[in-house]
Amino acid sequence: MYNHCIILGSAYSIGKRIALHYTNLNEVEMKSKLDFITKKCGYDIFISTHYIMTDEESWESVVNFDKYFLGVQLLDNIEDFTNLILKDRDLIGIDIARYITSKYPCTHLKLEKLTYICYAEYLCKTKKKLFYDDIYAYRLGPVVSTVYKKYRKTTFDKKEDNKKIYIDTKRASAIKSRIMASRDGLEKIAIIDETLKKYGDLTASELVNLTHRENSPWYISDRGESNNKIISDDIILKNHKYETI
Repeated sequence: MYNHCIILGSAYSIGKRIALHYTNLNEVEMKSKLDFITKKCGYDIFISTHYIMTDEESWESVVNFDKYFLGVQLLDNIEDFTNLILKDRDLIGIDIARYITSKYPCTHLKLEKLTYICYAEYLCKTKKKLFYDDIYAYRLGPVVSTVYKKYRKTTFDKKEDNKKIYIDTKRASAIKSRIMASRDGLEKIAIIDETLKKYGDLTASELVNLTHRENSPWYISDRGESNNKIISDDIILKNHKYETI
């Protein structure tokens, strides 16, 4: 009989569950591998360990024994496993936008503003970045770079923006899991949900009016027609209070 030791995780960047598979590891060896993973990736990562006995040494025998492991991508070494986990530890703006559209129907303009406000609220409450995109001072307010690139149209104004509604409720669970798998994921979800409860029912125009208030981060930023003026974290930390409700 073979004792299979499996370390299972999720790699959202490739859209698959991933696993490390060992046979007949003792307790000390298994702990050493888990310690290596958590030391490199963080102690709040979502991984699980599984122990299965089969008559064969192969991974196929594990899958045949338990179909739960069907479709899992087996990795050759622990470095590949940790690198894929690390790739998911940092978010981009589009991750937050997808989560928002899993909960609220949004026009492009509303989606931009809610994504920005989630960033600002998280930054001001934790002094940490929610994601690593730059935020720009556009004519109609703060714009998150990846969100704009994905949802942009030929024009970006109130009238044109209302032509299309974005919503994706079918993948809500997977999108939430993506954020929870990131660094400080539970904290991020809690603050995002709190922010959306507060601002999510506002219209695009109401959100624009908030971010355009006098002394708001957008208001005091160096704006221009080139749309390449970055709103810094320092400005958001000092001035986000002027655009809250």
